[in-house]
Amino acid sequence: GYIQACRGLMISAVCLGFFGAIFGLVGMKCTKVGGSDQTKAKIACLAGLIFILSGLCSMTSCSLYANRITSEFFDPSFVAQKYELGAALFIGWAGASLCIIGGSIFCCSIAESSHSPRRGYAYNGATSVMSSRTKVHNSVPDKTPPKHFDKNAYV
Repeated sequence: GYIQACRGLMISAVCLGFFGAIFGLVGMKCTKVGGSDQTKAKIACLAGLIFILSGLCSMTSCSLYANRITSEFFDPSFVAQKYELGAALFIGWAGASLCIIGGSIFCCSIAESSHSPRRGYAYNGATSVMSSRTKVHNSVPDKTPPKHFDKNAYV
């Protein structure tokens, strides 16, 4: 029974992680999908909550399985084959911790965007090679041939 519970929790953690990744991609500022910055921040916060829930499901599953293994290992009346904690449990705990940390970072993105709105920068245009200063001082046309630059002129 506990193995079925662990399987169910891990499957729900994987499904939640998938939907959290989809919401996380939509909620990022670098994507064009998702609307305004406030809407994207709310979607990113939702993705963070889903990632935290996914990490908690995974952590619960790994801890439930490890608890059962250790209780059977130290029980002197248990006569069947005894198991030890393996690398898969430690990888599961590490992955669950990373999901919780990543979800917390996503949740912090809504606080960042509400305090400081994004400022746009105005483009003033490219400066001309012939400025007004050179026009005033160089009223006599220059008869020198144009200079050709090769690749060593920019070094």
